[in-house]
Amino acid sequence: MSSKLIGVGVGPGDPELVTVKGVNALRAADVVVVPVMAAADGTDGGERGRAEATVLHYVSEQKVVRVVFALNERSDRERREAAWDAAGDRVAGLLARHGTVAFATIGDPNVYSTFTYLAHTIGELVPGTVVETVPGITAMQDLAARSGAVLTEGTEPLTLVPVTAGSAVLKDALNGPGTVVAYKFGRQAAEVAEALRDSGRLEDAVWGSALGLDAESIRPAADLDGEPLPYLSTLIAPARRDGTRGGKL
Repeated sequence: MSSKLIGVGVGPGDPELVTVKGVNALRAADVVVVPVMAAADGTDGGERGRAEATVLHYVSEQKVVRVVFALNERSDRERREAAWDAAGDRVAGLLARHGTVAFATIGDPNVYSTFTYLAHTIGELVPGTVVETVPGITAMQDLAARSGAVLTEGTEPLTLVPVTAGSAVLKDALNGPGTVVAYKFGRQAAEVAEALRDSGRLEDAVWGSALGLDAESIRPAADLDGEPLPYLSTLIAPARRDGTRGGKL
């Protein structure tokens, strides 16, 4: 029987936002892998991430396996890829001993997720492994719900930009049509605020971090003062609208 690797989206942090299908997949798996950040020496840094905290609402701690993924490594490519290789070896070993391994990822496993790197690695290490994904609620959906921001209407496009790609990418999106969502912009908050002002998008924009958690913060983008924010902060700059119902149909 083929081994199976399932990427399960567990949402942005609020355990109530895990889908029924996601909960069932976590409970049915023999092992649930959660990614953790690496310490300076490449070992488990000991910090419990959002994915693990969410998973523990639905499965026992004995079923959870922490695997280092160097989530906080963005400059040293060699170190980052070495961590991916080590993680792949670890999960390959779990697949050899168990029928089904679930990998819990915040948000959705097909949207800027570590799971895609793991699935690629496992495809090479354990040919024939069945890879599946269970979709999860994304941070932009959660922020829209909590802030009242409407993501799209009528024929409006929706552009999702990781600001780690550079502020120029965000500026281009803001000068285009539709709603713009920015991920991972916390360390470049000053550049983001400048881009919003230059494009005339500052007034209606909203940002949020730690959604659904005790440290949750949701504020108007006009409050951005250039100080760094949590790395996983999310921004929504709604489309320019004239206020009429069905105006974009």
